[in-house]
Amino acid sequence: MAEGSRIWYFEETNLFNLFCPHKSKHLGERHVFLEYQKDEFIYFEEDPSDKIYLIASGRVKIFSYNEQGEEFVKAILGKGEIFGEQSILGEGQRTDFAQAIEPTTICRMHLEDLQEMMRDNQALSLYIHKLINLRFKRLERRLELLLFKDVKTRLYEFLCDLAQEEGVVKGNEVHVNSRLTHKDIAKLIGSSRQTVTTLLNELQDEGKLKAERRRYILPLEALRSASV
Repeated sequence: MAEGSRIWYFEETNLFNLFCPHKSKHLGERHVFLEYQKDEFIYFEEDPSDKIYLIASGRVKIFSYNEQGEEFVKAILGKGEIFGEQSILGEGQRTDFAQAIEPTTICRMHLEDLQEMMRDNQALSLYIHKLINLRFKRLERRLELLLFKDVKTRLYEFLCDLAQEEGVVKGNEVHVNSRLTHKDIAKLIGSSRQTVTTLLNELQDEGKLKAERRRYILPLEALRSASV
């Protein structure tokens, strides 16, 4: 792997050029960007699942509730990421909620328009199908960590997974510039912000990583075998 190269295949994809309908001559005429304020919902559980969304700016939380009414955060997404992709698989109604967690601008596309674009654009079709596969694997992985690992292990392996997806190789290290706050990470691993901060300090003291605000540096070897 070359010095400074991206680990994840899709990192270099310009999704706005592939996806956003304002780039398309006939779709762009009826396309508008949608603005959402902090805490405003983009869709609710049981809403019709007939649209796909691309984040132009801001951040979006995807979550659901368990039988006890506890929130389960599935993903926190930022600029350039899509969500609502389950509709491509034939989901009739939403099974989760999407909420802006800061002022956010969304590019929204109707399912039939995306399907038309996928038929005409092999790169977009490949991206969407691989993204759906990645999302399923990521959620399965998180559920496994929540069920079988302690909080410290969940945190470390979460950061290793993040490095695998978003990291840049520099020598024997992987550098990750993350949009996620400590509070975001805590929601994603089923912990608290204070615990995440404490455990990050412990992991640094043990030499397992370096943390600088939202920047993390991990040994390249950690991506092959994450263990605390």
